[in-house]
Amino acid sequence: MERPIGISTWVWESPLTDSNLPGLLGKIAALGFDAVELPLENVGDFTAGTVLESLAGTGLKPFVVGAMAPGRDLVAADPASVERTQTYLSACITLAGSIGSPTVCGPFYAQTGRTWRMSTEQRRDAYAELRRNLRPVADLAQEANVVLGIEPLNRYETSLVNTVDQALDALGPLLGNGVGLALDSYHLHIEERSVAAAVRAAGEHLVHVQVCGNDRGAPGGDQTDWNGFLQVLDEVGYAGPLNIESFTVDNAAIAVAASIWRPLAPSQDRLAETGLAFLRSLRRGNQP
Repeated sequence: MERPIGISTWVWESPLTDSNLPGLLGKIAALGFDAVELPLENVGDFTAGTVLESLAGTGLKPFVVGAMAPGRDLVAADPASVERTQTYLSACITLAGSIGSPTVCGPFYAQTGRTWRMSTEQRRDAYAELRRNLRPVADLAQEANVVLGIEPLNRYETSLVNTVDQALDALGPLLGNGVGLALDSYHLHIEERSVAAAVRAAGEHLVHVQVCGNDRGAPGGDQTDWNGFLQVLDEVGYAGPLNIESFTVDNAAIAVAASIWRPLAPSQDRLAETGLAFLRSLRRGNQP
């Protein structure tokens, strides 16, 4: 199956703003990508008008992603924090609807890096609370014809939703009603006993896929079974993008948040180029 191949602007810069967005989208289009991930870290960092103007003539398909910064929580948090998080997610949805992004994806349950131990009963209660607090946002997403893609993260970045099975349990009746799953090959390889089984479990609810090497660098030449990964995506009928998500060591805030302590390629442009070439070779069936 031919899928768009995209890349996150986080590969180069953070935050994405109205000032750096036009140049980044021009670079990404010139490199030959089909799609671009636009991370809205803070409401107002960039605007729909700038996105649409910058996209014009590039052929790039936009995909909005969110960031669960400190103070953004839908579980085990005070009412003000929950309300702020819902307001932030609502802004992400409005932006997505304005620029033609079919999804808004991210770990939309607790701030990234927040971990705590839970008993079985406490986890059950936390998932029920998540459903309650996510429901009004899911309703807004449905009205905007946008799907929230909830992303499981590895155990070092959250203790709430690490696996596909946990995501299915946590989201339950919201799935298919403004809510789906977003999967990242990096987190899958840390948490799942079988990546293929996890993708099959996600099935029809899979709305977005992010990819990178097992070291968080460019896909290709790493330990990932890429042919097997694409085969199981075909099996479940996933036709969305394969978006490279990696990060730059040169931005202190994002490097610490993503634990990027060393360069993952000779340059960020080189990371993008080699990742794109590898994914295109997979699509053609002649992996280098």
